[in-house]
Amino acid sequence: MQDSLIDVHAKTLSVSHIGSDIYNNRTCTMLKVSCNVTDQNFTMVGQYRFMGPHENANGLRGKNAVVFTTPVGNKQRVVKAEGVLSDGRWVEPGTGIWADRLRLGSLADDGLSYKEKLMLVRLGVNKTATVETIANLLQEMSCNHIQSLGFSADGFGTSTIMRKLRIIWVTTRMHIEIYKYPAWSDVIEMETWFQREGKVEVRRNWMLTDYANGQVIGRATSKAVMMNQDTRRLQKVHDDVWNEFLVFSPKTLRLAFPEENNSSLKKLPKLRDPAQYARLGLMPRRAELDMNQHVNNVAYIGWVLESMPQDIIDTHELQTITLEYRRECRYADLVDSLTNPEPNEEAEVISELQGTNGSVIATGDKKDYCQFLHLLRFSGDGREINRGRTEWRKKPATAR
Repeated sequence: MQDSLIDVHAKTLSVSHIGSDIYNNRTCTMLKVSCNVTDQNFTMVGQYRFMGPHENANGLRGKNAVVFTTPVGNKQRVVKAEGVLSDGRWVEPGTGIWADRLRLGSLADDGLSYKEKLMLVRLGVNKTATVETIANLLQEMSCNHIQSLGFSADGFGTSTIMRKLRIIWVTTRMHIEIYKYPAWSDVIEMETWFQREGKVEVRRNWMLTDYANGQVIGRATSKAVMMNQDTRRLQKVHDDVWNEFLVFSPKTLRLAFPEENNSSLKKLPKLRDPAQYARLGLMPRRAELDMNQHVNNVAYIGWVLESMPQDIIDTHELQTITLEYRRECRYADLVDSLTNPEPNEEAEVISELQGTNGSVIATGDKKDYCQFLHLLRFSGDGREINRGRTEWRKKPATAR
């Protein structure tokens, strides 16, 4: 399972990133970006600049450094060469800074969400992006967001206090809805943000927009809790951890799925055995392992789809997937994937959306929709790993 998660009136400034020319010791302009700086009460904006080898934060000659401008109190924080901020906070050496300069994403104007533009090039059998591709992008967006806030750039999305306490984020639930799958060379804009949910959970949200016309083509949300990295037991969220993160969270509730009784909130029943469809003895691949040597949670999507009936795969495309993660899975584990049809009287029909390539992606007719319950379990003892639900719509005629 992936352990990371852990998703204005402004004055526009043009910021030059200045770096040292290591060959002739000259200072040269590397990159120019625009960023928005708001009032002092709002969060840190990822505005920074590289300084020459003889210049320090006060414009004096000194050691090479990176200056982060923090609107809170208008203070500047200096990242020293060894990766320690002047205020004592730690930045992982050798990571993050250069990536930030090349990435096509940035914090939103209010600093409380992260946006990134992406061009899709990884396509599936339908000549569009697959749900696994989109799920991987959601994970990457979350890590990019956390990194842009000055936290860990190691992919775990941890803060300074979290690393001291040896705790990490663990995904417990994921819900993705795709209204139009991006095709070759389509440009989408993804936005992500997070908020506290109850006493022990964090909810991350994503919005996917067709950059050509501003149309929302997908939404997603997830829940995460904290786990002790050594004992693998769930742990209460420390108040100091909340204080670190919540300053970067919207102050009023903002949800990707604000509708009442939306399917992203519904509990999933456990599939009853024997199942109508099954794929037994699935083996994790090394490429599916994360940094903790556990199966990345995107791999569970592929396992769920392995037991889908082929006639549905041929005639339908996945509209909605909900997964609840119960146990971690390792490389040596064998997994059974079970699937049963589920009555779809309450299936949500998406109104007709016109894609940028002219294809109609929903008919609005319930008979063209079907849904299934899923169960992933260990092959040996039958313990539950994951339960899920998928909803499917008829493929556009051109995609069949």
